[in-house]
Amino acid sequence: MRSRPRLPVTGAGAVCWGMDIRGVLAVLLSCLLVALPLRCAGQTDLKSPEDIQVYVVNTNFTLRWNYTGNDTNVTFSAEYRFEDTETNGTEWKGLPGCQNVTGTECDFSSAITEYYDTYHVRIRAERKEEVSPWSSIFEMIPYFIAQIGPPGMELQSMNGVIKIKVSPPEANQVRKMWITPLYFKYKLVIWENSSNSELRSQSIFPTDTIDDLAPDTTYCLKVQATLSLELQEGLFSPIRCIKTTRKVNDLLCATNLKILALNMQFHLHWTNQYKQHVSYNVQYLIGYLKKLHDDYSAKWLNVHGCENITDTQCNFSSLITTTSGFYYLRVQAINEHNRSCLSNEVKVDPLITNEIGPPGVKLDISNALLHIQISPPGASESEVMRDHYDLSYRVLYWKNSSNNEEEIKVKEIKQTIGSISDLTPSTLYCVKVQAFSEVYNKSSHFSKEECIKTPGDKILPLIILATFVTALIAVFLVAVPLGFALYQAYNKIKYVFFPSCQPPLNIEGFGGQLLSSPYLLTAEEPIENCSIIETIITEEVNQIVFEDYKHSKQSSQDSGNYSNDDNTSGSKASEEMVEKETV
Repeated sequence: MRSRPRLPVTGAGAVCWGMDIRGVLAVLLSCLLVALPLRCAGQTDLKSPEDIQVYVVNTNFTLRWNYTGNDTNVTFSAEYRFEDTETNGTEWKGLPGCQNVTGTECDFSSAITEYYDTYHVRIRAERKEEVSPWSSIFEMIPYFIAQIGPPGMELQSMNGVIKIKVSPPEANQVRKMWITPLYFKYKLVIWENSSNSELRSQSIFPTDTIDDLAPDTTYCLKVQATLSLELQEGLFSPIRCIKTTRKVNDLLCATNLKILALNMQFHLHWTNQYKQHVSYNVQYLIGYLKKLHDDYSAKWLNVHGCENITDTQCNFSSLITTTSGFYYLRVQAINEHNRSCLSNEVKVDPLITNEIGPPGVKLDISNALLHIQISPPGASESEVMRDHYDLSYRVLYWKNSSNNEEEIKVKEIKQTIGSISDLTPSTLYCVKVQAFSEVYNKSSHFSKEECIKTPGDKILPLIILATFVTALIAVFLVAVPLGFALYQAYNKIKYVFFPSCQPPLNIEGFGGQLLSSPYLLTAEEPIENCSIIETIITEEVNQIVFEDYKHSKQSSQDSGNYSNDDNTSGSKASEEMVEKETV
């Protein structure tokens, strides 16, 4: 068994152990009184500050915190450091403006000069020689936690309107958090100074005019600056109130300005109230000049072709040379005494103000498809319309028949050429097209109806052709044998009734009967009785006659089977007579 190590006892400890029990309590009490200051040296009851926050408005920096201790006579001191990319950070330094502060906030704007660097801030409580532990470290990049301050505002009431001039935040400061005031946009909130008023908000330029106000009425206004690209909204300016005056109705001024724009052709129309001679100058201002905080009143220019005119309209299409900007127009009326009056202004944003016209449509049919060729709205401006509006086309087509229940079909295409299939042959189809832009939420009127008839079914002509060919072959197969049979019959009849061969003239008289047909029996016909005149014929002639006779005899023998008995006996008698003559 291991024994407990004996601790050496010296000094006050030896005195305590060496006395009797009665004196132990007194000695222990004295020991506690001696040792207590040694234990508490370097310790404190002060608490650390909590909820450290830094508020930045423009270039104004404020440090705020909470302290939950009940101690009195407590002050606070803060330190800061910033990260350096080269040295990897700096040492802690006392934060200017935040040393020995008796409250729970301090301004250290003078200490921050770089707004895109990272800073660390900490704070502690102090009371004489006592200090609390440091608070948690607050890390910040000033630009990302900065808030836009309130803008300045000047008001002027005249002729029933309120003219307002806004100055940007940090207008009078040397150091600026925001690089340029051109990026600021301003939002105005205005209301009547009454118990039941409604707030009205609108975007305004640094120098602007607020109209549509009631006369002799007090209005209150406040303005807010915003950075739309960074989605930052600033603080509102202090509320200012002003009373409107009554508007003087000058009949010389042009009224009811209205812009009519179709397919990038722009026309300005207005109303004339003046009964005497008056001429007009149409003036324009490039829009971006209103974004500046400078005075632009001397920068209005006359529209070419709309100077010293008496008409109440003006074509200012030549002014619109680009679609990226915007313009402001106004009309200056001048009477015969050279007194002038300026109208209200009207804004022209080309792609928003302009309206899309109907497209052109051409139809064609080939290969069982209905082809649709679309011409973008506008003539020479069609490229501008197509490229900037990113046009699409809505095609409506239907069968043009007496049936009113025919369904109208819709097809949307991006190209200017489309086709429709599944067509019915020999049917009249009608088409109309609408152009629209999803980007600008605009659409045109539909084009005029164009109709075209589909060709007939190609199967029916093939069937007819096949039927005709089949019938032709059948007729040929029947007609050829029939024609051949009729031809043979014709030859037989012709041979029988109209023979081509006639009997020789030297035997036509033998027997006293004509041999007109060698096959059929004919009725006896009267035969002319002829007398033979005997002449002296030379032997040579007799020989020729005899040879002719022999030839005729041979022919008679071939056809003798069809002769009657009288003819046969006659022939024999004739033969005997000829022989006698020959002898």
